[in-house]
Amino acid sequence: MASFEEVEIVSGQHSKPAGLVLQYGTAGFRAKAEQLDHVMYRMGLLAVLRSKKTKSTIGVMVTASHNPEEDNGVKLVDPLGEMLAPAWEAYATQLANAEEQDLKSVLTNILDKESVNLQEMARVVLGRDTRPSSLKLSQAVVDGVCASGGSYQHYGLLSTPQLHYMVCCWNTMEQYGTATVEGYYQKLSRAFIALTKQTPYHPEEMRQLNVDGANGIGALKLQELEPYLEKKLVLKVHNDGASGKLNYLCGADFVKVQQKPPRGLELKANERSCSFDGDADRIVYYYINELGCFHLLDGDKIATLITIFLKELLAKADLDLQIAVVQTAYANGSSTKYIEEVMKVPVHCVNTGVKYLHHKAQEFDVGVYFEANGHGTVLFSKTAESKIRHLARDKKQLKEKSNAAKMLENTIDLINQTVGDAISDLLTIEAILSIKGFTIQQWDLIYTDLPNRQLKVQVSDRQAIVTVDAGRRAVSPVGLQQDIDALVKKYNLSRAFVRPSGTEDVVRVYAEAVTQTNADTLAYEVSLVVYKLAGGVGEEPKLLH
Repeated sequence: MASFEEVEIVSGQHSKPAGLVLQYGTAGFRAKAEQLDHVMYRMGLLAVLRSKKTKSTIGVMVTASHNPEEDNGVKLVDPLGEMLAPAWEAYATQLANAEEQDLKSVLTNILDKESVNLQEMARVVLGRDTRPSSLKLSQAVVDGVCASGGSYQHYGLLSTPQLHYMVCCWNTMEQYGTATVEGYYQKLSRAFIALTKQTPYHPEEMRQLNVDGANGIGALKLQELEPYLEKKLVLKVHNDGASGKLNYLCGADFVKVQQKPPRGLELKANERSCSFDGDADRIVYYYINELGCFHLLDGDKIATLITIFLKELLAKADLDLQIAVVQTAYANGSSTKYIEEVMKVPVHCVNTGVKYLHHKAQEFDVGVYFEANGHGTVLFSKTAESKIRHLARDKKQLKEKSNAAKMLENTIDLINQTVGDAISDLLTIEAILSIKGFTIQQWDLIYTDLPNRQLKVQVSDRQAIVTVDAGRRAVSPVGLQQDIDALVKKYNLSRAFVRPSGTEDVVRVYAEAVTQTNADTLAYEVSLVVYKLAGGVGEEPKLLH
């Protein structure tokens, strides 16, 4: 660290609004952009300390993902592209909330607790999304890095997964890939072209895909990627940021929650379409049928398709590797039943939040995880990757085994294992559909989703809701779970749960039933109970019509 004096002088240019308290959550800090200048500066300081502690390059991403355009946020990325260690999440919160006069003592406390060697070099890499506030806020991060004596590389406009990729490349001496945007495009496109090269030729309409870019960074990056794909896939990018507002009436979150197409995309019957979220780490697919009915293929459908593909290849390659699927309580009950009972693949349910899924997926040779919102990826253990790559290079093997191993190897290179990545996931899905010769309708028909509804209830304090059993049961406030259980009993094959949001003062309600009417009514009734028992504010929930 340059000196505490320098840190405190520059801190005066990034003063903290009085009384503002923020929490580092699953997705880092999120708030109105004008509240975040001091947080960005301090995360620059923290990134330098984390870099010195780990003797590695640390990432800082300035984004608020699927939040409205006027919000912004920041998160730190650990050495292998993973999320920040929990103890350091707590330091981030302490640092963000410290008053100016306490900044030095909070930093000293971190230095002492973590035994940080200040003589170590520190390198921080940064990326930002397309929000109007992101340029100024990323400069505040740079100010923090420089004030504390670190070096930095600012990549400018990046999707969140691209920043995770860069961090992993830096810290693996570029074994994972080349630490440039071009290196990212080359790695993914080469794997995609190699994976699909044995695919029978499909007519133009089969190779064409509508993409809703949420008026965000993903649209920009897809347009940069397209020349690398050599016309093997034709992307029609809508909501590219030229006129619409980021995440407004478009994007993966809008499509998933509203269960309807985004604005700015005119759908033709049975045409394949997908949506990214604002920072391009989520993806959902959808289409309308001949009758104009909307069909959503969310993270559960994606996880199932990828698992089917990988399980078939592992069997053809005769590789005895353990494959498992990790879900959250939001996963549709039909998907869980299909994966466990038909595919005979174990399913594990964990708390909502991608860090929980990622951590659990690391326990298996091949761990497939997707949240229902479309955020997910596949993790291959070092052992699995080594066996696959060895088999792919073994010239003595039978052709079928060898080909299957090569396809698995290409899949490993195509998937961004550091984090869920909408671009990487899109290419993986498109490759699988192409190889299997599936239309989007055939994919959709693998199993039928139980109708469901998600709602949110505004409350004065979301921490009033405390849950157990991977978020599936509420233990506080008293009586809430009993009321939910009683409501669920009214409807055939139904379930419902509630959980506090990780990013805003709302309680999220999920309900599932045999009919959409029952799911909607159950969600409404549960919302009403939450409103009454958990300190609801504003208008009472109303039944959807």
